[in-house]
Amino acid sequence: MSKDYLVITIGAILVNNFVLSKILGICPFLGTSKRLDTAIGMGGALIFVMAMASFVTAVLFNLFLVKPLMIAGQVYDLAFLQLLLFILVIAALVQILEIMLQKLSQPLYRALGIYLPLITTNCAVLGVATLNAKQGYGILQSTIYGTCSGIGFAFALILFASLRERLELAKVPKPFQGMAIALITAGILAMAFIGFSGLC
Repeated sequence: MSKDYLVITIGAILVNNFVLSKILGICPFLGTSKRLDTAIGMGGALIFVMAMASFVTAVLFNLFLVKPLMIAGQVYDLAFLQLLLFILVIAALVQILEIMLQKLSQPLYRALGIYLPLITTNCAVLGVATLNAKQGYGILQSTIYGTCSGIGFAFALILFASLRERLELAKVPKPFQGMAIALITAGILAMAFIGFSGLC
C-alpha cells in the first residue's frame, strides 16, 4: 500500500510532471517565472489549490457521482455533472485563496496579478481532479496525487524562474532575447525531465 503512495508521489512530481511532461498550465508557468519570489508565491498557491481541489472533488465524486442516485424509485446517473462540479469547486477555492492573499500578503497579491484568477482556468488544476476520477483514486490517493502534482508544478516553476533570472545576466544573441530564449529553455528543461520516465 505504501509502495502505491510512493509511486503516486514520484510519478506526480518527476515522471508525469504536469507542466514539463503533460504540458498543462503553460500560461502561469511562463507568466510568473520572470522572478523567483513571484514563482515561489505562485507555486505555493498552486500547491494549495491543487491539493484542496483534489480532496474536495474526490469527496464529492466518490460520495455522489460514482453511484447512481435513487429518488422516489427513479435512478439518476449524475456522472455527467463531473466537469461542472469540478470547475465550481476550483473557482471557489481560487476565490478563497485570492481573498486570503489580499488580506495577508499585498505584495505577493500584486505580483501575481492576473495570474492568480487564471488559476481557476488553469488546465493543470482541472486536469488533476479529472485524472483522479479517471484513475479511480480514493480520497487519500487523490489528495496525495493532487498535493504532489502541485509540488511538481511548483518545482518546475521555481527551477525555470531560477534559469530565467540567470538568463537576464547572460549575453543572449539578439534574435533569441526575451520570450524566445525562455521557450527554448523550457523545451530543454522538458527534455531533461524525460530522463525520469523510467522511475515509475
